[in-house]
Amino acid sequence: MSDTTLLLCFLGSTLVTILPKVVPVTFLKGDSLPAVLRHWLGFVPVAVMAALVGPDVLFYEGQFNVGLSNLFLVVALPSLLVAWKFGNYFLTIAFGIGLVVLARWSGLY
Repeated sequence: MSDTTLLLCFLGSTLVTILPKVVPVTFLKGDSLPAVLRHWLGFVPVAVMAALVGPDVLFYEGQFNVGLSNLFLVVALPSLLVAWKFGNYFLTIAFGIGLVVLARWSGLY
């Protein structure tokens, strides 16, 4: 591989890494977005969190499990109430982890 090819590869990698981060910040700054689009974008954090947490809640001990034997599903239900009531990710996660610790410490699971 020549030095030119390596340099082009490095520059291309840098470009595709930086562009998705810089372009939205540059063009979508301020209140220039329509209200409908801002409302729609408000769902993105919730959707990302659901995509990250969903598989861990529904798959327990290596298999799909939506029964009461699934500790993480049992803990997720009251955690959803905490998330809905307070709207705080950190509090919701801390509450869920606390319930898991309590359930395992008490010998329920």
